[in-house]
Amino acid sequence: MKMKARIFTCLICLLLISTSVRPAEKTAVLPILEIVKAVTKKVIKAIDLRIQKLQNKTIWLQNAQKKVENVLSKLKLDEISDWTKKQKELYKGYYEELAKVKSLITYYQRIKEITKKQTSLVQEYERAWNLFKQDSNFKEIEIEYMERVYSGILEESVKSIDQIFLILDSFSTQMSDLKRLEIINKAADEIDSNFDDLNLFNQQNIMLSLQRAKTQADVNQVKQFYGIP
Repeated sequence: MKMKARIFTCLICLLLISTSVRPAEKTAVLPILEIVKAVTKKVIKAIDLRIQKLQNKTIWLQNAQKKVENVLSKLKLDEISDWTKKQKELYKGYYEELAKVKSLITYYQRIKEITKKQTSLVQEYERAWNLFKQDSNFKEIEIEYMERVYSGILEESVKSIDQIFLILDSFSTQMSDLKRLEIINKAADEIDSNFDDLNLFNQQNIMLSLQRAKTQADVNQVKQFYGIP
């Protein structure tokens, strides 16, 4: 909600600024962008590595279970009572460990989905930002306003990724599944909110550019520039 209010305020500022023309090219780069990219890449790499290890462990546990099951199936009834108690405990241990591993994989897959959304956010930001910087319908000072809003959105997204690191660390602590799930859902909601804020701001900027087009030919040119049907 705070970010949406901030976006609305900045859009009002853009509308209040005079419409003098600015240079068509600008090479501003948000410092926060490289931080977001680096952190997101680090999370994805860590998750992929952990998922791979867990998948390998799953295969090992499943093979171990099958071996125990095969031995049990070959025993005679009178042998089972003497032998199976120990093996049942072993089998139970395999089963419980396998369930735990599968649960962890589910968590990691969920986290990976969140980081993919973060990657999409960065890509959409870069696409839109590169276009707005070239749009002669916006002045230099307006681009600076946009830069502040984009920086705010990206900074908020980094906070969400920080929560992801907290979750990754939680697997080596005694954090409950309920608390872990709570953090995951919160991070997912925050990333979704940041993505929605970004798309809303982009759409509003495009509409502002269209409103400033003086002729139908200019309107068509703006639409073509932003890929609007």
